[in-house]
Amino acid sequence: MSSSGSPYTLAIDIGGTGLKASVLNGKGKMVAQPVRVDTPYPCTPKAMVDALVKMVKALPRFDRISIGFPGVVRNDHIITAAHYGIEKWKNFQLAKTLSKRLGKPARIVNDADMQGLAVMKGKGLEIVITLGTGVGTAIFQDGELMLKVELSTHPYGGPDTYNTFIGHKTFLRIGKKAWNKRVRKAIDQIYLLFFYDKIYVGGGNARHITFKPDKNMRIISNDAGILGGIALWRLKKS
Repeated sequence: MSSSGSPYTLAIDIGGTGLKASVLNGKGKMVAQPVRVDTPYPCTPKAMVDALVKMVKALPRFDRISIGFPGVVRNDHIITAAHYGIEKWKNFQLAKTLSKRLGKPARIVNDADMQGLAVMKGKGLEIVITLGTGVGTAIFQDGELMLKVELSTHPYGGPDTYNTFIGHKTFLRIGKKAWNKRVRKAIDQIYLLFFYDKIYVGGGNARHITFKPDKNMRIISNDAGILGGIALWRLKKS
């Protein structure tokens, strides 16, 4: 591998059901096909780190690491990890731990933030939501990543949160047609909350959307969770 593409970034997309990663060159292009393994359960921090270290052995060399994590991350500390159990993950420094194991500097953000870094245009108020095991959210104002707002566990109406209203378990329970109606309603509700200029919808279940997107809505590739790894290193470190 020539040095012309340096620095090479190992980009990791952590999900509720799967872990994915690839290596990006300096232009943000993948230099290897993504690798994937199932998320280990019970998912302790040690089990996660061990799985990531084993998974990336199949990838080419890299100079730094970018991690997208499905929870609130602040100052490199994990605040919430709803899919894995909050207490055992609270304040865990995943980036620091993985950096020590792999011998390269690492940064970490929420997984929706990582997707947004790959697709946002830097104009106006842009929202990213990810439809996977749960619902992720990222907000950008004129290209700047804003304070984390976690819609996933926010009340939607009645007993529902966004997670229970349009999460993966609900998709399996009610079927694609009814789920699409709910997603459409949820996006309309998000617009009333933020009056965004653009909304990007990603995550593994975005491929199941059948309704026609509005002009200010765009369905994005699930690869965005990896491709945002370059832009993460352009952010001012908190």
